Amino acid sequence: MPANLNTIKDELDNRLGEKVMVTVQVGRNKTLERHGTLSETFPAVFIVDLEKDENLKRVSYSYTDILTKNIEVDFDDSNIEEV
Repeated sequence: MPANLNTIKDELDNRLGEKVMVTVQVGRNKTLERHGTLSETFPAVFIVDLEKDENLKRVSYSYTDILTKNIEVDFDDSNIEEV
């Protein structure tokens, strides 16, 4: 797992447009999985365009969420590679 926010942002910048699964910790022993495409990165957040079967169209997450393990980002082309 990357140790700083700049490394996380750089890794996500290199994967723009790829299919992604985001697992979000929503409570005690509860998770929510979101499937979509990594569409944009900004200095503090990144945006995932969700697939059509989701209720929302887009969601944004902070790079800090990855660093603190509140979310886990997995890409389809890898063997469940964690950013």
